[in-house]
Amino acid sequence: MPTTARTRSPTVRVPKRREETQSAARKNLEFWEKGSAAYERRNRRVLGGRRAKAWGLWRVPERELGLLGPVKGQDVLELGCGAARWSLALEAEGASVVGFDLSRAHLGYARRERARLHSHLPLVQGSAERLPFGEARFDLVFCDWGAMTFCDPYRSVPECARVLRPGGILAFSTASPIRHLAYDPRTDRQTRTLRHEYFGQHRLEFPDTIDFQLTYGKWVELFLENGFSVERLYETRPSPRVRTPYLSSHDNAWGRRWPLECIWRVRKGAGHRTSARPHSRLPYPDQ
Repeated sequence: MPTTARTRSPTVRVPKRREETQSAARKNLEFWEKGSAAYERRNRRVLGGRRAKAWGLWRVPERELGLLGPVKGQDVLELGCGAARWSLALEAEGASVVGFDLSRAHLGYARRERARLHSHLPLVQGSAERLPFGEARFDLVFCDWGAMTFCDPYRSVPECARVLRPGGILAFSTASPIRHLAYDPRTDRQTRTLRHEYFGQHRLEFPDTIDFQLTYGKWVELFLENGFSVERLYETRPSPRVRTPYLSSHDNAWGRRWPLECIWRVRKGAGHRTSARPHSRLPYPDQ
């Protein structure tokens, strides 16, 4: 899920070396290890219970969007699972789910939720840029913000393609490419003025995190290169009375006029194969 609003002065740059990707992972991991407890306290009420299976900033119910489809009997991977409430809810519907997150602190909350529900949900720590799973392991990979925001899509999307079976679904929510264009770091608010360039979006460096974003055209190009077809792009828009703890009232109102986030659903082609092997064995299963 997204962080709350904070003062940020982003710069956009495409990483050219592996060391830059590793530095992004370290910075993001440090942020979430330190901020996990506060995030849980602030957002628990909008993430659990009947809202466990809901998408994005405004928690749009999965039953309204139907992005995952029937999950009973499906092998499912949740990227950036946090406290794993999504995963546990899908497990209760008969799916075989693995919760995956970069942060040990987040997975600590997931273990508590798992114990509370007497579940045996597998929990794995790692990066979505180097998934420790074999080829064609899952029917469905999904992410509600999390890993698909904080990992380089030029690494994470091919990894998702590799671990999905032919015909499998990748669904994820993240920031809209439009959101960054009107962001003013001096006031930490969305504005009505274009302040950043659209073309060339990729690596957005902030004081506390490094986020990743592409233009719509580059997202589609990346999906096609990895054997995916785009089935749906949903741009969320709140009703006038809907609020969210992730945004100020000003930015919440901004999101009614321009897209702040989007949700993609893409499907792996039946004839697409990947030759890459898993990067490592499961490093931290069920801790």
